[in-house]
Amino acid sequence: MAENSTIYKVDLHVSDMDRNYFNDHALTLAKHPSENEQRLMVRLLAFALYADDQLNFGKGVSTKEEPTLWLKDLSGDIQTWIEIGQPDEKSIRKACGRSNKVVVILYGNNTDAWWNKNMANCKKRKNLQIIQLELEVTRALKPMAQRNMDMTCTIDEGHISIFCDEENYSFSPTILLP
Repeated sequence: MAENSTIYKVDLHVSDMDRNYFNDHALTLAKHPSENEQRLMVRLLAFALYADDQLNFGKGVSTKEEPTLWLKDLSGDIQTWIEIGQPDEKSIRKACGRSNKVVVILYGNNTDAWWNKNMANCKKRKNLQIIQLELEVTRALKPMAQRNMDMTCTIDEGHISIFCDEENYSFSPTILLP
């Protein structure tokens, strides 16, 4: 018998002083059986960092043709394509060809090795941004994962503060490619 996805409900409050964006989002996230809480929370963080009324989650880890998140304009053109993890260079190249802007939020083990391997090809892409999350950041986010969350994300001068129920954590991600 196949395992079902676990549903997470999130009331997300975003205060992004860098973009002058202040809004609340009621989100429903499905955690695929193969996905862990760490990845779920990085997806949620990615949404908070690029929050917009038109930003949507892709179909999930089992669908390679869609990103983790994407922002489409009213005509259906992809404005922003957001991937998390350590995508291969071919996927990045394809995303850069399909979207005005591509963001990779790099996290997990061996991110420095991934960057060293892919840096030269990534620097050729004019519409690519790469953000690195240290392992300690994603480990700190993991315990915040609850089936029902009330989360506030504040962004100011690149510094991120997350408040979720009784937990809070602040950090500054590393921008590898602006």
